[in-house]
Amino acid sequence: MQLAAIIVSLVLTAVGVALLGRAVAQFVRFFKLGAPVPAGARTDNPYQRSVTLAREFLAHTRMNKWGVIGVAHWFVAIGFLTLPPTIINAYGQLFQADWTLPILGGFLPYELYIEFIGTMTTLGILTLMAIRLLNLPSRAGRKSRFAGSTAWQAYFVEYVILIIGVAIMALRGTEGALHHVDHYEPAYFASYPLVQLFDGLSLDTVQNLTYLFAMIKLGTTMIWMITVSTNLDMSIAWHRFLAFPNIWFKRNADGDVALGALQPMVSEGKQIDFEDPDEDAQFGVSQIEHFSWKGILDFSTCTECGRCQSQCPAWNTGKPLSPKLLIMALRDHSHAKAPYLLAGGGKTMEGEEKASEGQLADVPASALAEAERPLIGTLEENGVIDPDVLWSCTTCGACVEQCPVDIEHVDHIVDMRRYQVMIESSFPSEAGTMLKNLEKKGNPWGLAKKQRLAWTKEVDFEVPVVGKDIEDLTEVDYLYWVGCAGALEDRAKKTTKAFAELLHIAGVKFAIMGGDEACTGDSARRLGNEFLFQQLGQQNVEMLNMAFGEDAEEGVTVEKAKKKIVATCPHCFNTIANEYPQLGGEFEVIHHTQLLQHLIDEGKLIPVTPVEGLITYHDPCYLGRHNKVYTPPREIIAKVPGLRNEEMHRHKERGFCCGAGGARMWMEERIGKRINNERVDEALSLNPDIVSTACPFCLVMLTDSVNGKKNEGKAKEELQVVDVAQLLLDSVRTPAAPEDGGKSAEEPEPAPAK
Repeated sequence: MQLAAIIVSLVLTAVGVALLGRAVAQFVRFFKLGAPVPAGARTDNPYQRSVTLAREFLAHTRMNKWGVIGVAHWFVAIGFLTLPPTIINAYGQLFQADWTLPILGGFLPYELYIEFIGTMTTLGILTLMAIRLLNLPSRAGRKSRFAGSTAWQAYFVEYVILIIGVAIMALRGTEGALHHVDHYEPAYFASYPLVQLFDGLSLDTVQNLTYLFAMIKLGTTMIWMITVSTNLDMSIAWHRFLAFPNIWFKRNADGDVALGALQPMVSEGKQIDFEDPDEDAQFGVSQIEHFSWKGILDFSTCTECGRCQSQCPAWNTGKPLSPKLLIMALRDHSHAKAPYLLAGGGKTMEGEEKASEGQLADVPASALAEAERPLIGTLEENGVIDPDVLWSCTTCGACVEQCPVDIEHVDHIVDMRRYQVMIESSFPSEAGTMLKNLEKKGNPWGLAKKQRLAWTKEVDFEVPVVGKDIEDLTEVDYLYWVGCAGALEDRAKKTTKAFAELLHIAGVKFAIMGGDEACTGDSARRLGNEFLFQQLGQQNVEMLNMAFGEDAEEGVTVEKAKKKIVATCPHCFNTIANEYPQLGGEFEVIHHTQLLQHLIDEGKLIPVTPVEGLITYHDPCYLGRHNKVYTPPREIIAKVPGLRNEEMHRHKERGFCCGAGGARMWMEERIGKRINNERVDEALSLNPDIVSTACPFCLVMLTDSVNGKKNEGKAKEELQVVDVAQLLLDSVRTPAAPEDGGKSAEEPEPAPAK
């Protein structure tokens, strides 16, 4: 038995180690296929990046959002990293059954640790296996987060961990028997029943069992190593190694997920200058090698856990987009095409082959065939990603928020959209109307500039306009950025008027830009038209800087802290706060709920009139997930007397999109259930009197759905959809309120957006 165990274990070890070394070298070459990133973009602040990595792994901050799953995975992950000494021990036991590690072998803290982690790793993987079996696609269909995952790989990994965990404990049992542990000892607190079981056997039997268990442990480990080394696209196993660099190289060194701002377009690691782009600049992504090396690393790190899929509004409403399946498709395509690319293959911007036929002679036919596949194309075109998948995304960020290994799905989707829009002019036709209106009129509806001021005639107080009523913004506390919807859409205008009136009551001096205000470019950028975003953004930044008294020609600059903007639209808020700095626009931007909360806390707005009923609040994606503003709207609601708040099942970080983000506001939903209907159905399950939100896009989408439900008799007629500003105004207004509203109030100082 001993000889057989030694031969089997050593042969498998030799093969496994050799293949693993080759696999690591292949991965290094593979990741180099990706495009470069801007200098320092992924390596800035290495100390903070290392702290972030340690925190995310040791505290399992991304996984522990899932309760018992996170705890179970923590023990499995810790076991994988800290139990390798048991491998060394097993090699020693092949040659001498009672062999233990020098020094550590008899060190009580070490033995206690091995007993504890060995047991908990085994229980942890059993827990994860049970959870998988209870949530199989055969049971739950699309609702299973494992739908589409590579089942055999998951089972293989799980059973390998289970076998190794059991083998470790079995070896602890034979070790105790061979060392004549005849009574309970702390060093064997978990394996003691096995010690007792083996203690009754003969010495030869216990020794042979030790050789057998050691062979099973080492053989299973090496079979796993051989399997993953010959399947480089087996990311469900490789994430054990690749997750560490993927987290370290994440976009934000401080650990924030890749939400908020989209990244500027780059070509060969350099930001594209849209005023004078290079002739050979790559606009967006049309081939797998156009993704950055971090993108290629992302694809190979996917654990196929399906957390992104389970939270995706598109997938949950019957659409073809699953963030998980999209990343898996890009991963499989990148690995299948790799031999062609490594041989020098690839196409120039003109579509000509870079490599000669001789260079490609040894490339497998399968890789050559993979190279011919379009990255975006229908099933008939043999495309890697179907256009319906690409255009179903609302960029809500749920996938990025939930991913335990920090994959940056939204950035990759937008990069593919950029090529389709800017080079191929291939996108949903309805979005074309929106783009033309933005180009010609500066707003998605194509309305005249003067109509941006129409709402000011519907309030009974003066709304100062910069350049008309005041010279610049140094005369006021805030610039109120009204936004296209807030100025031009009838339902959103109610929020605009309510917020302006609240500012008037609180005595906050504010002004608007009126007709000089243009769309921030949020929808254009997320659709993929980066050029139009740059055009609108530069125009707005120059206009805003001038309005704040800054003059580039005369060298007059204004501190960011003095350039205060408040916005009712989270999309405008996010763009001005997080993306305009890319264009030279540094402003202190807050959302209107943040300002209103501060005014209530300061006693400048006092809600006194009860607003009766049950209310549920819908988190706008670009306010919540993208900018972490969850508390202010809820605190405002809590201060309004008479309201009873109840959260929907999906809220805050797991809030469900209204369906309008990612330029979907301007595109029809032709596949599956409408996302806004899914969200309203969730709200209706609470039987609320009021559905509240803090975004004009959400307000429109939710109102449309509620009105449809009323027509179908599925919602009560008195159900309202309102912005929190409207709620607050209803409560602040009282017959006894003084007309001047306390105009002497001091300027508020809420916390700005990051």
